[in-house]
Amino acid sequence: MSNKNLFMKFGFPRAPLNNGIGRYVCQLQRVTLKFCKNHGGSRGVREFLEHDLLDYAKENPGVVVYVKPRRHRSPIINAEYLNGTNHWISCHNLTREEIVKWMELVRTQASDGSAVRLRKKFHTEFPSIQGPWTPFTFKDPVENIIQFPDKKLGAYLRREPTATEQLIQIFKEQQESKDEKEKIQISCE
Repeated sequence: MSNKNLFMKFGFPRAPLNNGIGRYVCQLQRVTLKFCKNHGGSRGVREFLEHDLLDYAKENPGVVVYVKPRRHRSPIINAEYLNGTNHWISCHNLTREEIVKWMELVRTQASDGSAVRLRKKFHTEFPSIQGPWTPFTFKDPVENIIQFPDKKLGAYLRREPTATEQLIQIFKEQQESKDEKEKIQISCE
């Protein structure tokens, strides 16, 4: 375990407002790219603006992109989400490809903008004292010690015929009775 994990918040994965059920709503509301027109540390952001910004805006019509030049300052990406939180990333001396990756990250990450260390693999608001459900939850414990094949258990596990199987059986019986009636009529003549 690294030192940075010691100071991370604990939590559970959450989707805001059941996002993804019905339709997906991108949580990123607006992105502001702040950069210097002349400084060398802003070269990657300037290249992103020249080559990739229009494609990013076309692919993400729900995200508003602001470009704010400012003199003698380090470049940053400021992301604002639907729940009102802001998340900013320093882009000093990053390449164009790294800016593309950071822009994709702010678009796809959770709206709180922070990493959460997971306590468990699952979470429920209503925990059960019985533990999680498994396929064996309501099975008879006697079935765990039976030697297979077992005739008694085979009779116990025998299932009722389905409706389709019942219809096929009725149809066969009708065909047999029809054939017997024809044989009787032929023999009577």
